[in-house]
Amino acid sequence: KQWYQRRVAITAGDTYLSTFNNVGKKPSSFTDALDIAEEVLCHEFDSAEIAYNSFVNVVSYKPIIKPTPSAANIESNDAIFTYDEVDSEVIRCYQEFSLANIIFHALKEQEASEQSARMNAMENATRNAGEMIDKLQLQYNRTRQAVITRELIEIISGANALD
Repeated sequence: KQWYQRRVAITAGDTYLSTFNNVGKKPSSFTDALDIAEEVLCHEFDSAEIAYNSFVNVVSYKPIIKPTPSAANIESNDAIFTYDEVDSEVIRCYQEFSLANIIFHALKEQEASEQSARMNAMENATRNAGEMIDKLQLQYNRTRQAVITRELIEIISGANALD
């Protein structure tokens, strides 16, 4: 077993309702987001929020908490009735699609943030390795010079002893 797995969790307060293991191990697809959205909508809730890291730039990201639309919010919006008659099935489909879009956006933002963090970590590791190589090279050169100097002193002392 791995001690760490990539995981998306659906919680209600302190209770885990559902988890999705290994999300993000491969590049996320809209199908992944749709599966998560379907699972979320299986549970009754008045409001929900999605927390994720939003990519800002190569060196930073910021945590975001985004609310998700509930069926009541969708029904209360008059724009939904502009083009067609709306029944509970249409609202449910729209809610599922909206939630899947929000989740997909969150997954992609999280992936970008993770790649940025990995890139920074590798850059720092490369720089640290370069500094370590420079220090070790200097130590090697000093040690080699000390050995050469000691041998020269021994040779000169031996030559002076013969004179």
